[in-house]
Amino acid sequence: MHIEYHKWWSQNLCRDMEYKVFGHDGQAFIAFPCQDGRYYDWENYGMIATLSPFIDSGRIRIICVDGIDWETWSNKGGDKRWRIEQHERWFRYITDELLPNIKQNDQQMFITTGCSMGGFHAANFFFRRPDLFNGMLAMSGLYHAAYGFDGYMDGLVYENSPQDFLQQMPSDHPWMQAYRQRKIIFCVGQGRWEDDLLWSTREMDRILKEKGVNNAWFDYWGYDVDHDWPFWRQQAPYFIDKLLQQ
Repeated sequence: MHIEYHKWWSQNLCRDMEYKVFGHDGQAFIAFPCQDGRYYDWENYGMIATLSPFIDSGRIRIICVDGIDWETWSNKGGDKRWRIEQHERWFRYITDELLPNIKQNDQQMFITTGCSMGGFHAANFFFRRPDLFNGMLAMSGLYHAAYGFDGYMDGLVYENSPQDFLQQMPSDHPWMQAYRQRKIIFCVGQGRWEDDLLWSTREMDRILKEKGVNNAWFDYWGYDVDHDWPFWRQQAPYFIDKLLQQ
């Protein structure tokens, strides 16, 4: 397997940021870690090994990015405005610095993916910038900002709360047409630790159907499917195979 490690200075975050690339060719996936996770988690928890047949055959390339959730979404005691501004700086690091650096050609687009908090980030990046992403696979995510901001709301928090901004977005908004042309998959289990995630996924299901985004696929797994890596390792190859067939 072709593997690259990179570390370089982010102008937006004013620090070195790390990421790892697995694979040499194919559809590029941006993989976000779980809450407070790191760029090496997908490798350490066995997800890369699970997806190795897709990677080794050149069907996909996975870029595992680093997060800063401990400064933003998890930093419940911090100043809320600074936290969301810091999240926005990280958002711009991904969109304005990282993506241009890893593109293999000018026309390349990326599919976002992640589990748990990574699922939120996958959906948030996709729905905010469908001009950069041609699809998303979000597993066991929570898709509203109230989780991290305890009722605090301002313009930036709103822009990072898909359940809120999609609910208010007009059905004829240009982004809605973009969504209807993209590959969208949400998955959630109904077992342990999935209750809030299940509710949030159903809300996204309702909202997108109301807006006429009927190509979005919502898949609800069984009551024996918990919020944990063994199940995400089952879901990821199943759905990635479907994404590559679309």
